[in-house]
Amino acid sequence: MAEEIIKLKNADIYQQESLVLKEVNLTLHQGEFLYIIGKVGSGKTSLLKAFYHEIPLVNGEGSILGYDLHNIKMNEIPYLRRRLGIIFQDFQLLHDRSVQKNFEFVLRATGWRQERAIQDRIAEVLNLVEMPDAGSKMPHRLSGGEQQRIVIARAMLNNPQIILADEPTGNLDPETSRKLMELLQEINRDGVTVVMATHDYEMIRLFPARRVICENGELKELIPPPEPLDFDMLLAEEEI
Repeated sequence: MAEEIIKLKNADIYQQESLVLKEVNLTLHQGEFLYIIGKVGSGKTSLLKAFYHEIPLVNGEGSILGYDLHNIKMNEIPYLRRRLGIIFQDFQLLHDRSVQKNFEFVLRATGWRQERAIQDRIAEVLNLVEMPDAGSKMPHRLSGGEQQRIVIARAMLNNPQIILADEPTGNLDPETSRKLMELLQEINRDGVTVVMATHDYEMIRLFPARRVICENGELKELIPPPEPLDFDMLLAEEEI
């Protein structure tokens, strides 16, 4: 059995003063690919934020990569986040500097000091996302799909054990979304755990994996039913 790397037990997830998800129970093992689905505002992003301690865990038990989310010390949080790769829907690239300088900033901020090692690692992750010549480009000169690939490359800089992706295909066309999902699947096959919040149900159809749903203030496991889950119905509800 693969190692348990995320575990929540009776955990309440708050967004400021509001209880978003109650009594969450979830166990995730190394190498899994997990979709978190649900309507906008159902708690998907809040759950991801709890994993990297943007939202503190107040009630219940939780651990990620051996860190106790309930009792984690402030000086431990940067060390936890270095072991995570976080992919934001809005990219959060620094637009006043090139892709290369974006990556150098991240590596130096996380303790890298040797210039040759920094340059080698940047080249490796750009090759991983099939954009070896993008280092000199400014982010605003890249398409949405290219920026998202660069964000994935940035997330991989510190060889994370877990990728947390918040709606990574949300602003992309279907073909670009498919290529992005193929890249995430490839990363997952290399042993990196991927947790992806999404309501892109077409991508879930094309790339099936374990699913949980945020619904009515609870997190529920979706056991594959005898008939396929009606994603069209979920999507229609999303648009209401």
